[in-house]
Amino acid sequence: MAKRDYYEVLGIAKSASPEEIKKAYRKLAIKFHPDKNPDDPTSEDKFKEGAEAYEVLSNPEKRQRYDKFGHQGVSGNGGYGGGGMNMDDIFSQFGDIFGSGGGGGFDSFFGGGGRSSRRTRKGTNLRVKLKLNLKELANGVEKKIKVKRHMIADGVTFKTCSTCQGQGQIKKVVNTMLGQMVSASTCPTCEGSGQIVDKRPPNANANGLVMKEEIIPINIPAGVSEGMQLSLSSKGNEIPGGVPGDLLILIEEIEDSELVRDGNNVVYDLYLSFVDVALGTSLEVPTIDGKVKIKIDAGTQAGKILRLKGKGIKELNGYGKGDQLIHINVWTPKEVSAEEREKLESLRDSENFKPNPGNSEKSIFDKVKEFF
Repeated sequence: MAKRDYYEVLGIAKSASPEEIKKAYRKLAIKFHPDKNPDDPTSEDKFKEGAEAYEVLSNPEKRQRYDKFGHQGVSGNGGYGGGGMNMDDIFSQFGDIFGSGGGGGFDSFFGGGGRSSRRTRKGTNLRVKLKLNLKELANGVEKKIKVKRHMIADGVTFKTCSTCQGQGQIKKVVNTMLGQMVSASTCPTCEGSGQIVDKRPPNANANGLVMKEEIIPINIPAGVSEGMQLSLSSKGNEIPGGVPGDLLILIEEIEDSELVRDGNNVVYDLYLSFVDVALGTSLEVPTIDGKVKIKIDAGTQAGKILRLKGKGIKELNGYGKGDQLIHINVWTPKEVSAEEREKLESLRDSENFKPNPGNSEKSIFDKVKEFF
């Protein structure tokens, strides 16, 4: 089933401010919280859907990509993606949404609710830039990149934190006129992991981590573009008692010397002599898949746009492909020899060489309007 529009999920306009987005998500989260709807099996799906929408729209970069590319701009394939959030990821957001400030957060709001208040900790993300040429962007490619990241050292052992008894949090129950309120704060000893280092090798830091270099293969899907960010899960920094962060890959496009990308289309400026456009010719032009031969009809006018169907960029996560657009330009020599001048002067007064655009010849305005 196709994903719903994120703005529709939260019930907000596309012009909504960050505060309006947060307010809408808070309202939705309260309404569909699974602990509040134990007899409604659909509530958790709606709860997750709202969390995914908020995760994208509350992030300025992700929101910009979503507004431009839709769901394709914030999700990928082959291990990449912005969706599929688990409950631990969702609850990690609530300190910001419910203003817990390290206190009770969402569980405090619902008085505990029977759900375990301990959330899985996640290591920090790593970000790398990956430069790709136009052919790699169009067709997809596998790359291997070298990444330095924190990993748990070989031989390190852990033991249960005695301060929080392995819970990762220290809870406090406060009696109020509204009933008991449970607040929880991160354990200061183990920093929420529920365990502390018991034994560690000399090269490891106090958390049992070492910096290691790793070669990571990355499958880049066809159709990615400049500024798009892909995420490879669990390839960021590791953390004791938690899950590794993610590796974020920021796509940068290497400028091509001949072809220019315009959305899913590829544009090529073809320069021809007056003789070529007047008499017609055949020649080869570059495409992202190699050179192809095209025919220029006699009498072709400057400004004409030829279209090579399906020779553009594949649609990300789709089946369609863009086209290659060839702009015809007539090259005018800056200098001519005496012999060339004599030949050209003999043609100056020819009626056939005088401009005489008819109704069939489109103006530059019409051509631009037709193109868009």
